[in-house]
Amino acid sequence: MNNPTLAAHLPPPPRVAAAAAIAHASLSPGDRPALRLLPGHDRRVRAGHPWVFSNELSFTPAMRAMAPGSAVRLESASGGPLGLFGFNPHSLIAARRLAEDPAAALDAGFFAARLDRALALRSRLFTAPYYRLVHAEADGLPGLIVDRFDDVLIVQQNAAIMAALEAPLLAALREHLSPRAIVLRNDAAVRSLEGLAEEVRVAEGAPGDAPILVRENGVAFPVDPLSGQKTGWFYDQRPNRDRIAALCAGARVLDAYCHTGAFGLRAAGAGAAQVLMLDRSEPALALARAAAARNGLADRVEFRRAEAFAELERMGQAGERFDVVICDPPAFVKSRRDHASGVRGYGKLARLAARLVAPGGFLFLASCSHHVAPEELAEQIARGLHQAGRAGRILGSYGAGPDHPVHPALPESAYLKAQLLALD
Repeated sequence: MNNPTLAAHLPPPPRVAAAAAIAHASLSPGDRPALRLLPGHDRRVRAGHPWVFSNELSFTPAMRAMAPGSAVRLESASGGPLGLFGFNPHSLIAARRLAEDPAAALDAGFFAARLDRALALRSRLFTAPYYRLVHAEADGLPGLIVDRFDDVLIVQQNAAIMAALEAPLLAALREHLSPRAIVLRNDAAVRSLEGLAEEVRVAEGAPGDAPILVRENGVAFPVDPLSGQKTGWFYDQRPNRDRIAALCAGARVLDAYCHTGAFGLRAAGAGAAQVLMLDRSEPALALARAAAARNGLADRVEFRRAEAFAELERMGQAGERFDVVICDPPAFVKSRRDHASGVRGYGKLARLAARLVAPGGFLFLASCSHHVAPEELAEQIARGLHQAGRAGRILGSYGAGPDHPVHPALPESAYLKAQLLALD
């Protein structure tokens, strides 16, 4: 992210007053206020970058008084038009691109056009309606996440402009997809950077008392749309689960951060002889147990509640070995302040996990930390393998699935990094 140190100098953003923000966002095109960039700061925006940072703008008292989620016309220092943006005067990312046309309408039709494009892409990629339908800036809807579980949609509005435009967004989702339920999972910590309160709310219909199901290669997983982690399911790792499952026939497998069981149960479904599922969350393990029972896999799966680092070290000292070891932990680096210690954590994890891989076996290790670069993860994995006294080969370096596209001007938004290695 450009200008990261600026965040320390910004005042804490106030909570967005939803009605005020919606009023500003829905101003008619002729009434939209103009924001001007400082001289010399238009090159990046003209090249297609979807963000403008607060220290790139010529702030006025009137701008600072604007409600987060206001729709504005962005101009160069000389007054040249640069497009329609959503503005938040209290955020490091002060403006987010909505459209090239500064006079574009922000109505249900605006969202419908972008949903049409997102649906067309996903229909080419997937045969069933289980995928991430909208992935923020890459799909032209900044800060917006929409995950599709057949006729249930789970939505996250992580930018003030998307909170302000909730009414036309929901109207477009209803019109295009006729969902049984739309759940707003607006409980991500990143919302605080936009001055948005955390909430979980059913905005349309009812998801029902029973968990919704997501199906992957013959394995059905229950998903809790109201209290599951993030949107309830990690579609981003689906291609990596396919890769790992293909290696697991007849294998003894360790899923070290199993959460609700996606990697481990896919391994069992692919014919693994034995799978150990390890996690510290009892609610997550309960969902994994339910999924194992639902799919007739419980006889080959063991569940263990424990802290991963301590349990991996204990098993290594006990001489336990696995043909496939999977490590997909939560983010170790949640902010730049955590960077040094968090990055070292991946090296420690690689060391502990590598000692558990049987000769000729496989290690898969992933990081979902935005602030960890691919080369940093690779360096830590190499260091961990060396400390464990293991040699091996990198079979592939991977990211998120194609329903999590990356905006060409935002390579840093490719948050998921992973390596698959064969160890001697």
